[in-house]
Amino acid sequence: MALRFSSLGKIINDATLQIAEDCFIYDLFIDSRNPVVNNNSLFFAIKGVRNDGHKYIDQLYKLGVKNFVVEHTFDTTNYQAANFLKVANSVDALQAIAKRKRQRFQGQVIGVTGSNGKTITKEWLGQLLQDFFNVYRSPRSYNSQVGVPLSIWPLTEHHDFAILEAGISQTGEMEKLEEMIMPSIGIFTNLGTAHDSGFESLVEKGIEKAKLFTHSDTIIFCTDYPEITHALYNLERVSDKKMIGWSFEDNTSTYYVEVESRATTTAIRIPFLNKLHVFEVPFSDHASLENIVHCLLCLLNEGIPTKLIQQQLNELKAVSMRLEVKQGIHQSYLVDDSYNNDLVGLDTALQFFHQQKQQAKRVVILSDLLESGLSNKALYQLVADRINNEKIDLFIGVGENISSCTHLFADNSIFFNSTEELVATLKENPIKEAVILIKGARKFLFEKIANHLAQKIHGTVLEINLNAITHNLNFYRSKLRPNVKTMAMVKAFAYGSGSNEIANWLQYQQIDYLAVAYADEGVILRERGITVPIMVMNPSRDTFDTLFKNQLEPEIYSEEILIDFISFTKSFDRKAKIHLELDTGMNRLGFKKDQLEHLLDLLKNAKNIQVASIFSHLAASDEARHNGFSARQAFEFKSMSDSIIATINYRPILHLLNSPGISRFPDFQFDMVRLGVGLYGVDATETHQEKLMTVSSLKTVISQIKQVRKGETIGYSRQGVAQQDMVIAIIAVGYADGYDRKLSNGLGKVLINGKFAATIGNVCMDMTMVDITNIDCKTGDQVTVFGEKPSIFQMAQSIGTIPYEILTNVSTRVKRVFYSE
Repeated sequence: MALRFSSLGKIINDATLQIAEDCFIYDLFIDSRNPVVNNNSLFFAIKGVRNDGHKYIDQLYKLGVKNFVVEHTFDTTNYQAANFLKVANSVDALQAIAKRKRQRFQGQVIGVTGSNGKTITKEWLGQLLQDFFNVYRSPRSYNSQVGVPLSIWPLTEHHDFAILEAGISQTGEMEKLEEMIMPSIGIFTNLGTAHDSGFESLVEKGIEKAKLFTHSDTIIFCTDYPEITHALYNLERVSDKKMIGWSFEDNTSTYYVEVESRATTTAIRIPFLNKLHVFEVPFSDHASLENIVHCLLCLLNEGIPTKLIQQQLNELKAVSMRLEVKQGIHQSYLVDDSYNNDLVGLDTALQFFHQQKQQAKRVVILSDLLESGLSNKALYQLVADRINNEKIDLFIGVGENISSCTHLFADNSIFFNSTEELVATLKENPIKEAVILIKGARKFLFEKIANHLAQKIHGTVLEINLNAITHNLNFYRSKLRPNVKTMAMVKAFAYGSGSNEIANWLQYQQIDYLAVAYADEGVILRERGITVPIMVMNPSRDTFDTLFKNQLEPEIYSEEILIDFISFTKSFDRKAKIHLELDTGMNRLGFKKDQLEHLLDLLKNAKNIQVASIFSHLAASDEARHNGFSARQAFEFKSMSDSIIATINYRPILHLLNSPGISRFPDFQFDMVRLGVGLYGVDATETHQEKLMTVSSLKTVISQIKQVRKGETIGYSRQGVAQQDMVIAIIAVGYADGYDRKLSNGLGKVLINGKFAATIGNVCMDMTMVDITNIDCKTGDQVTVFGEKPSIFQMAQSIGTIPYEILTNVSTRVKRVFYSE
């Protein structure tokens, strides 16, 4: 169901065409950072609040992209081989094309919406249906105004079912999604407080989400949410719809669902068509039970026998909601995406893979793609185009289908018919010092590959949510005036998160500057592929040569270091960039006002020096009681900067504000701001804390559980005393991991299975004891040391410190896992 470029003008109103050579369109993309480069890909240039896709047309054309949707006319003299479609709005055009694609689709479409559980429900439903039908499901969380049309595009006439999710954050959005998705079957998962800011009430949110099912024939929902029931029964033509409203709570409901906990499973009893259907599922938490009931009712409604459904439940796989980067053996890094495989999912994985620069060597391991509806040659030509565009060092294909198309791939490719063959080969010929993408369909059991390549580590890890980094960055960017730049601080191991990985991610987010503490930190970033400008905050004379060779820009804060740097650069044939720090009241590093005259004299004679920026630091930007002092600092900074600019006859970048300053002093933004701990989810002013996302979560596991009798002591120095018979858990985290000894004896609290467990006794070097007397848990269960709950604010407050210290104290021996939802 590909479309010719020439047909797009008929689909989109008020569109004009320039056609160099008509062609079929097979791929759509909107992100210039991750282009799909072939003659059959179509780029939509979207103008956003802070970026404009039109700026990247020249770059994409030179790469080989030949088809563009644009919003304004421009000179096409240099693009003679390109096709252009000019439209009023690129997002509207993308949606119109998706709508036409959906109208041609003859299979059943299941639309899923709700506050939580959309992706899990979609993925489980796809797994349960796929042995009976040819099923397509949208990748991960492609549920937005641009995500939905991109997820609709891969639909083919070979698919029996398409499962698509829809998410909205404000009123007026669902109507457009409904026009594209047009679900015949609807699932409304639940209703909660996610994205509440865009709605006046929970009732309004329910009504807006319910609009997805305006033309649906069947709707499955839980009546335990009265706002959902109200919204659905107020839809037009509701009497013509089959309403499958089930309940855990109302035993008078036609679809009253009972659950019973068993040793390792949960039994679910569902009445349907005058018969009681009993299933067993391998989990017991409410959210999972709610999600699976939606799926089971959908399958029962399609007439699939209970016995066959149970067989599928027995094979149900946990759904990875995120792409992760984790350390592997032989100094490698793994991007593990081994749970499903299709073209759109491949694009998502390659996009994330493209951002990883931890090692220069790049390897992709890919299984057969299933149920695409395309011929082998057509499908793997598209796959080969994507892989070849990645400029990888080694491609490994697994499966009979991909192995039959070896001629389409580059010479640096090898193929195996099965996963077992590949694992056996890797044992004899290991991959070393590489970033490895593992992407496989479920039947290929690629977790065997991931388990073989993963570094075996103890159970304590620091999980870093890269999407949260992006969210926090964009939140602070939203507070800036147009054209104000952003410098991100990645010093102190990126506040404990991991400098290399965070810097890679920020470079992908088009950060303007990075700042590190020392030269060697900057060198490592350069070696890992970071090309954005980097300021080094603590340069020393013996690192000048290193700085210059690696295009690192030193902060200059004293006459002595400026004189030395001027002398160092005298013989250079190009200018060296520096950043001048002014001391306007912090009384830390920097030139004070009474040193300004001598500074100006030095700059007059510094022929090989270019002042890249001038900056200062507010001493108390997070406290309102010091607002007057902060204002005086800003005025002094402006006065001193003006004198420097008048002397050097050009304007460097001026920057004064840190994270708290961005929140509190919009008038002092100047040309750039420095984003530090706010990027990592901490608002020191606590003014906007609820607007930020938690970035880092420290997690460990229960190593052992013990019964302790009343009066017995626990831990070193017998500091813990059992006041009654109790149960304790020994967890695999201690002060060598960064869990402060001050958190001993009840001051620290960790989260186990949704309940807080207080420390008892002294925190040890590698372990800690906690009271689990009233918590149902077992050895191996996960423990959250800090994250959403308990937060680093709560932890810091309990021991009289600040969140910065909690973050930066997490030991480097704790492995970091970076993930993207």
